[in-house]
Amino acid sequence: MSAWGELIVALVILVGCIGVVIPALPGVLLIFGAIGVWAFIEGTTAAWVAFGIATLLLVISGVIKYTWPGKNLKNAGVATRSIVIGTVLGIVGFFVVPVLGLPLGFLLGCFLSELQRTNGSEAWRATIHALKAVGLSMLVELVGALLASGVWLIAAVTG
Repeated sequence: MSAWGELIVALVILVGCIGVVIPALPGVLLIFGAIGVWAFIEGTTAAWVAFGIATLLLVISGVIKYTWPGKNLKNAGVATRSIVIGTVLGIVGFFVVPVLGLPLGFLLGCFLSELQRTNGSEAWRATIHALKAVGLSMLVELVGALLASGVWLIAAVTG
């Protein structure tokens, strides 16, 4: 691949990393697609191995992103119903308020559900735990994206 081609791949990967933090962009998909296109054009064994490793890292971080924060919420005593309502309102929020709607909807859903289920202080406690879970989820996904990007960078520089 030409230097310009690799620069374009690097820019798409950078946009993907930004997309992990800004939920309006499909960050992981951009990174996966950019590395996949690069591997296809390169066509070398090393490129496909790098693509495989990057894919594995993105999948692992995706699984951890959804399981670890949820487990922390459960351990903190946040009801499953609150998590489900938060998820539904997060999805609705994603379409109503671009960029910030997903985390805000999730937090609002958890708060309202816990407010109905318990007293006000418990609702705030649950919302704080939900906020920590959102942050942890984004951090896990960002680490996976950065590791996958690093694998690509090493393969592109050495290949």
